[in-house]
Amino acid sequence: MLTKPLRSWLLCAGLLLPTLGLAAPAKPDSVQAAIDWAQQQPLAHKGKPHGDAKPLVIAHRGASGYVPEHTLAAYALAILQGADYVEPDLVMTRDGQLVARHDNELGLTTDVAQRPEFASRKRTQTVDGVSLEGWFSEDFSLAELKTLRAIERIPQVRPANTRFDGQFEIPTLQEIIDLVKSLQLSQQRVIGLYPETKHPTHFQQIGLAMEQPLVKVLKRNGYNSAKAPVYIQSFEVENLKTLSRLTQVRLVQLLWTEGQPYDQQVLGSGLSYTQMITPKGLKAIARYASGIGPEKGMVIPRDAAGNLTTPTSLVRDAHAAKLKVHPYTFRAENAFLPTSLRNGSEPAERGDIEAELRAFLATGIDGLFIDQPDIAVRLREQR
Repeated sequence: MLTKPLRSWLLCAGLLLPTLGLAAPAKPDSVQAAIDWAQQQPLAHKGKPHGDAKPLVIAHRGASGYVPEHTLAAYALAILQGADYVEPDLVMTRDGQLVARHDNELGLTTDVAQRPEFASRKRTQTVDGVSLEGWFSEDFSLAELKTLRAIERIPQVRPANTRFDGQFEIPTLQEIIDLVKSLQLSQQRVIGLYPETKHPTHFQQIGLAMEQPLVKVLKRNGYNSAKAPVYIQSFEVENLKTLSRLTQVRLVQLLWTEGQPYDQQVLGSGLSYTQMITPKGLKAIARYASGIGPEKGMVIPRDAAGNLTTPTSLVRDAHAAKLKVHPYTFRAENAFLPTSLRNGSEPAERGDIEAELRAFLATGIDGLFIDQPDIAVRLREQR
């Protein structure tokens, strides 16, 4: 039986917006409200559970191609579109709580800049060796962060998503887990979590180390074995090695095309991402992780004109080291597609992402991160 407030919320959600066909949610959002809203959407894809089928479809920051990233609505919509895993990027609050934001700097993804009560919190600090000006999660308590509302991070590419600006709260990791477990019951399938620890060395340096709090939340919710539907990912190395000693859940080493993991810069180790993707480097990763998350150009590079070329040996080499391969990030808009797959010249226009996905699936990848999970789910079912 629906409560009176929830009935009112659903009535508000019945007003459909143009272009996306997604209903406008009412404030405030909650786990139940996000679920009910997502179930109302015409884009929801309710296919059969994938079981052990490959590859995994990982909803990058939720269904962030349709709804502002890292919101309960984005995660709920992704699950109803058939995503196997949802990905929350995690940062720390001043009082040691894990919340979902792409970065600890809040200006690009929340309305903090329009909040006069927090104007004095704006400052400049160095994060991962880069000087940044803005508002930082570690300067806010969870209660203060809960007064903020999410906004679209890339409005120039996703102008339709700005219609949801100001509608959603910043969710905690626990709220995301509650959402996932609720939808597992209604969807009658296992739904996985794929959290990323953001800036772990930075948070450790300021006395807000992430590893123990993350493991504690996961364990409290029953995620404490290698069979649990969880992958923890990080661009840093020591962060993952610490986690490997604290938990049995699977770990994934994220990889970038150049430079070093920040923790390795701090340690002065000389270890580079280029070294990490050699057969020797992949074997070293396999000693503490179950998989790698390479930038997708490391699997199929692009030429000078921006078109896909011949796949590298990375997938084969990683599989030889018994590592899963989950490249990132697939997005449907022209701005992110190979030149030959774009539809016209407008950055926000959708191109032929299906052709890009088919090319990558042919390399034998085990999963992929995508902003529009319904597209990958539909293509997988066709296959």
